[in-house]
Amino acid sequence: MGALLDKIKGKVKKLEGRLTGDKVRTAQGKVEETKGDVEIGAKRVVSKVKRTAGRAKRKIQRVGQRARAKARRR
Repeated sequence: MGALLDKIKGKVKKLEGRLTGDKVRTAQGKVEETKGDVEIGAKRVVSKVKRTAGRAKRKIQRVGQRARAKARRR
């Protein structure tokens, strides 16, 4: 939720800066909006890495189970 809030606050600051002609406020808004975008992107990456690691772990477990079953049959 913090990332989304940063993004919204950034848009508001950016708009405020444009309306008042304050370049510093506009820049602050851009920075805060970008911060929100980066946080959202980082959360997506973490989620995808965890998902991929889980898939790899399950695949390794299946391969191990098959190998053990094959060894028992011999």
